[in-house]
Amino acid sequence: MASSPTPEMWSAMTKLVQSFFQKPDAEPFREPVDWQNMGLYDYPKVVKKPMDLGTIKKNIVDRKYKTLMDANEDVKLVWFNCMTYNQDGSDFYILAQTLNKKWNEKYKKLMDDLRIKDDTPVALSSGVDKRVSNDDKRAFAKSLYKISKEDLGKILVELEKKAPSSLNKNSAEDEIDLNIDKIPAPLFSDLQTFVKNAIKADGGKVKKKASGGGGGGNKRQKA
Repeated sequence: MASSPTPEMWSAMTKLVQSFFQKPDAEPFREPVDWQNMGLYDYPKVVKKPMDLGTIKKNIVDRKYKTLMDANEDVKLVWFNCMTYNQDGSDFYILAQTLNKKWNEKYKKLMDDLRIKDDTPVALSSGVDKRVSNDDKRAFAKSLYKISKEDLGKILVELEKKAPSSLNKNSAEDEIDLNIDKIPAPLFSDLQTFVKNAIKADGGKVKKKASGGGGGGNKRQKA
């Protein structure tokens, strides 16, 4: 288990978050989205875990994060929420993409400078959006049969947190339907990378994971 960050490490992380908080382009992300006054009544249904830079700053000061990686996940959640709610190609979507890419670069440098290895299994991608082809979706669905139960669990946890609409839980049958079509492109790209690395690390051994077939963008997994 990694040791707790030192005060100096937290100070460095605080400065990094503050530098983004002060960016003029980051103005929409400094406080929680006031969806009621803005008339965005579907916002709570789409964004399951709201997050903003101001809250992250306070959480760091109050030491609510156990590691720097935890704080990083919340910063990335800020950008991801924006990209999830706003239409692909819109001004806000592109803004979140841009800030996410800049954050990734600065955060990586910080980790390198502090000599900390961030082994978080899945992270929001570098912001280079791409269309997910049907071939990619089919290949991804098949690859889920080749990873361990533990790695599959990590994917489901990540989807529950960042793309809950892609999961449909069937409590009666203790199963989960995974709708790959509803996984946003940035997250899909990272899940692809995670699965490929997991298969490579496991030697490509096929392990039965799913309980049902299904074509296209759906897979059923045991809960």
